[in-house]
Amino acid sequence: AGAGGGRFGGGGGGFEDILSGMFGGAAGGGGRRRAGFGGPEQGADLTATLTLPFRFAVEGGEMPVSVEGRSMKVRIPAGVRDGQRIRLRGKGRPGQGGGPAGDLVVTVTVTPHPVFTLEGTTLGVTVPVTFAEAALGATITVPTFDGGSVRVRVPEGSPSGKRLRVRGKGVTTAAGTGDLIVTVEVAVPERLTDAARSAVEAFA
Repeated sequence: AGAGGGRFGGGGGGFEDILSGMFGGAAGGGGRRRAGFGGPEQGADLTATLTLPFRFAVEGGEMPVSVEGRSMKVRIPAGVRDGQRIRLRGKGRPGQGGGPAGDLVVTVTVTPHPVFTLEGTTLGVTVPVTFAEAALGATITVPTFDGGSVRVRVPEGSPSGKRLRVRGKGVTTAAGTGDLIVTVEVAVPERLTDAARSAVEAFA
């Protein structure tokens, strides 16, 4: 080799120049450093929990959530389920080397309602009926979530736990309106008059 050194000599270039060409200058201390040998890296996902009032879960809307000092709004769809996860694209930690940001994953907890239950676009309600109403059939008044009521026919011979469907009284979304499921609960009287006791005994 001459004064300029061989392939790996210390002249103008050499081994460091080869590494520089391969890895963007990471070996020699000079030049731009990339985010590892694989190039840009996506940022990490962040997680958060959000507790919703029951009415908000039924109607949907926007709610604020705070993560790592940042406050952002989360769009809650109508009919969100308890435990459902909502993913906000690009709201996680920033990426490295020009990579995209991660996501924010929000887990929703829905506060229970004293009367209604929620399953997607379906609302549920349990209503008590008397033994006579269940045995002979009756038309009863059932509350709806909007504060109104609807008349529902209980068929003759309905057992406790029978489910009756009321169309169009559930959760309203862009895709349509769900139903209200009415569960019949036969109430057993704690005390009977002599006449009522005689009638039950005769039935038995």
